[in-house]
Amino acid sequence: MIRIAGLTCAYGRVTAVRDVSLRVNAGEIVCLIGANGAGKTTLMRTVSGLHMPGSGKVLFEDADITRANPTERVRLGLIHVPEGRRVFGSLTVEENLQLGGITTNAKERAKRTANAYDLFPILFDRRLAQAKSLSGGEQQMLAIGRALMAGPRLLLMDEPSLGLAPKVTAEIFTLIKHLNHQGTSVLLVEQNAVAALQISHRAYVMESGGISHSGDAKALQSDPAIKAAYLGG
Repeated sequence: MIRIAGLTCAYGRVTAVRDVSLRVNAGEIVCLIGANGAGKTTLMRTVSGLHMPGSGKVLFEDADITRANPTERVRLGLIHVPEGRRVFGSLTVEENLQLGGITTNAKERAKRTANAYDLFPILFDRRLAQAKSLSGGEQQMLAIGRALMAGPRLLLMDEPSLGLAPKVTAEIFTLIKHLNHQGTSVLLVEQNAVAALQISHRAYVMESGGISHSGDAKALQSDPAIKAAYLGG
């Protein structure tokens, strides 16, 4: 589905991503774990077209999209749920959802809005409320619902559990598995490495901008070095 080959990204003279190669196959959940500052968010922003790489390629369904803009990538079905949720606080829940479906027609937007409300009944209850009035968990639901409005084939999810209560975190991970079972592939960046590895098929570990480990998610869970660094021993 998506293949990243030799990607290097920098901010000025600071290299944030160094020669990274990875792939997500159709139907997979692939997680990317690592310490803060390892380059994970920069990599996600580059894959979604918000940051241009210095070198390397991003291939989606074998088409080179390295220089494609974010809108072109959205039309292909590559949808980013950014770190920090980034909902439009002064707009209502319903208006946020409608913006997520801006690339499709009114009939399809109505269908996808209904689907979002089915997934997140609390959003229907609060559909006329400003997004800034929602709790952190509700805002994360809205961010995911907005992404689903675009009809994703691949979801790029950056720290979806950040700052959320354990109960809400569990609900978010259950939802990710549900979306995957329905056919949506997922590239997941997540600070909760234990939970991320439990729901993923494969995983990559980023350190200092590069990939240090990769493989089957279950195998990485039992790797002594990974356990010591990221899984609490």
